[in-house]
Formats: sequence, structure tokens, C-alpha cells
Amino acid sequence: MAFEGLSDKLSNAFKKLKNKGKLNENDVKEAMREVRLALLEADVNYKVAKDFTKTVTERAVGQDVMESLTPAQMVIKIVDEELTNLMGGENERLEFASKPPTVIMMCGLQGSGKTTHSAKLAKMLREKQNRRPLLVACDIYRPAAIDQLKVVGEKAGAPVFEMGTENPVKIAKKAIAHAKDYGNDVVILDTAGRLHIDEKLMNELSDIKAEVNPDEILLVIDSMTGQDAVNVAKTFNEQLEVTGVILTKLDGDTRGGAALSVKAVTGKPIKFAGTGEKLGDLEVFHPDRMASRILGMGDVLTLIEEAESKLDQKKAEEMAEKLMSNRMDFNDLNDQFEQIKKMGPLKGILSKIPGVGKQLDDVDINDRQIDWLQAIILSMTPEERSNPDILNPSRKRRIAAGSGRSVEEVNRLIKQLHQMQKMIKQMKGGKGKKGKRKFGKMLPGLGGMPPMDGMDGGGNPFGM
Repeated sequence: MAFEGLSDKLSNAFKKLKNKGKLNENDVKEAMREVRLALLEADVNYKVAKDFTKTVTERAVGQDVMESLTPAQMVIKIVDEELTNLMGGENERLEFASKPPTVIMMCGLQGSGKTTHSAKLAKMLREKQNRRPLLVACDIYRPAAIDQLKVVGEKAGAPVFEMGTENPVKIAKKAIAHAKDYGNDVVILDTAGRLHIDEKLMNELSDIKAEVNPDEILLVIDSMTGQDAVNVAKTFNEQLEVTGVILTKLDGDTRGGAALSVKAVTGKPIKFAGTGEKLGDLEVFHPDRMASRILGMGDVLTLIEEAESKLDQKKAEEMAEKLMSNRMDFNDLNDQFEQIKKMGPLKGILSKIPGVGKQLDDVDINDRQIDWLQAIILSMTPEERSNPDILNPSRKRRIAAGSGRSVEEVNRLIKQLHQMQKMIKQMKGGKGKKGKRKFGKMLPGLGGMPPMDGMDGGGNPFGM
């Protein structure tokens, strides 16, 4: 999980502040020393870590904090604000040309994920902004690079322009003319990379830039490489004047040094973050939301956006109606599990809920738990799924044997359904269509969060 190690260490530093109640200057400086060490261990650039803690200390020893009723909370608030500023303040959007097509040049080292993220970006622009992107194969050196772009382009629903091993500058120029003729309003150039930065690579990229004058130059860097990623970003920026960064593998970067350093070192914003292997796993980078995640405050806005983009809205509204009328059965619960699986790993979903992230530290949440629960449901007869009240001991034993689970797990799932029905009954506030819409938005696919306590492969401390 991103920033896991850093989040733990910051949490420990702030816990000591909270236990002190009233703070003095030494308390703050001691806490900031721990914060600086935590940042350095997270592979944050030394100067960035030093300047960050200095700024926080200067603000935290001010009169407003020292005389506050909750000084520790005020310090955390300052850290949150400064982390947000460190990563760029507000999220930076793509700059689109006033006269199409908008040309986006993707660059980076070989293996950073340029080709895949070109397709991810095309998919995002097509699905979320109704754009008509054209992917362009400008990497003529890497074996199968053109074929790879065609495969991911097809999956992303974006056409691919290629001219084999022609000069990349010529390919880029022809692709833009093609886009104008065929109504593509965004051109994404997948350029060549190298295993290291060299003169030949930079000259080629500079030639492409000079010829087509791209509206955006996005540098794709692997966040797992930490400070190496930041150094790469600095060099590319000095040579090409990049307009933004796409950080890949952020879901697997437990330290987070690259995300916290790249803006401060290069002055260029992180515009997108790759959060998984699927083509839909690309997020707009929001510094304020990322700061909240680092400090264990969750990220509800991103969770809602993911739910709205990945879940079936019609099914969510049907579910809301059933929930409002308290008619939920195992068929509905199974549908909810299918919806949840669309949103990605359970730990990632739960980590975005405020207050939950920290409780996940020592919990091994196995995503197969949903499959086990579905196996229980699918071992029921249609009548049993629709009418759970008929489930007597002999039926439960048959279901357990059919699903390969225990009778205790069958009982737990039945109890969970009853608890959900009871909870829904208590929460029903709004009446009529307005109430249903409100309820549907509040639980878009999350009403069926699985009861993970006591199942093989990890427990759930939240009683869900």
C-alpha cells in the first residue's frame, strides 16, 4: 500500500504529541526530528525533508498553536497543509489546445511504463472526457513495441497510428495530419526510451518536440525507484522542459519518496498516478487527497469517484430501492460482491475510508474472501437465496459441503445479511424517490462489504 511505512512513522510521532496535551517548543522540535527521519527513510530528497520540517516547525511554534485547546491536532493540520503544498497544492489538469488536435508527448526511460500509460491515458480521456485520442507508435527501436501499443490501444478503445521503422519525427508529423483528417482531437506520442539517459535519446526527443510543438510533455517515471526517479525527472526536465509527471506503480510504493520529492526538485506537477496493472488503474493526482492518505485520514472523494465510474448505476439504484423497502436477499448480496470486485483490491478500498487505514496495518485482507462468500451463496438453491428464513440446520450443512466452507461461515454470512437489514432499517431517513436517490448514492456498491472476521487468510477489525 502506498506510503505505508511513512504513514506508520508519522502516526507514532503524532501519538506522542497527543499524549502530551499542552505543547512547548521542544516537544514540536522533537516531533519534527522524527518526521524528518521518517521522510528520509521514505527516500524523500534530503533537502526537501529538511526544508519541509523547518517550515512546519516555524508554523507550529507560533502562538496560535501553543495556545490552542488541541495543539497536537493543530500541528497535524499544519503537516497536512504542508504535505499538500509539497506535492503541488492543487491538482494540475491537462492543457488542451484551443484548436485540435492536442498533442501529448510521452517520454521516460525504457521499462517505466510509457506504452501502457499512454493507453491508460487514452482510455481515461475517451471514457471520462469524451475525447477521441489517437495513439502513435514512435518507439521504433524496442522489439514488439508497436505490437504492444496495438494490443493495449485496442483494449483502451483507441486507434493506433504506425509507420513501422520510419523516422520518429516523420511519424509524429504524419500522425498529427492523420488526426486532423480523421477527427481525433488528442494525439498521444509513445516515444522511445533507453535503459539510461543518453545523448541519442535526448536528441531524438528534442527533434520531435521542435517539429510538432506538443501541448503537453508528460514524463513517465517508476515511483518504486525512489530518488533515482527524481533524478531522472530532473534530467528530463532540464533537457525537454516537461509539463507534468505520471508516477507509475504508486500502489506498490510503500515509501513514497518520489511522490513527495518530484515537485519540489523539478518544479513540475504530478498530473497522474498509476495505481495498478489494469488499463483503468490511472488516477488524477490530487495532492490534498494524497496528503490525507499519508496521514491516515482516508480519501473519501476518490472512493466516491471510483464508485461512480466503475459501478453499475442502474444496479445501484435498484439496490437502493430494495434496501429502502428492506427486501434485500442473497441474490442482491451476490450482486453487491460483484460490484465491489470491480473497484479493485479490498485493502485499497478500505484504506480510503477515514479512520480505517491505520487499522489495516497488521491485517492480511485476502481478496479471495469475496469468492468464498459467493461460493456459499451460489451453493444455495434459488429459493434459499430469495428467502433466507427457510435456511434450517440441514440446509446449512448441505450449503457448507457444497461450497467447501464451514457451517460456522454459512451462519456468519446469514447473520451478516440480517445485521445489514437491521442497520438499513435504522438508517432509513428519507422517504420516496428523493430518499432512495440519497441512499443509493450513499451506498453505491459498498452495502455488501464482506464480513471478513474469522475467515481464513485474515481478519477484519471493523466487524463488517
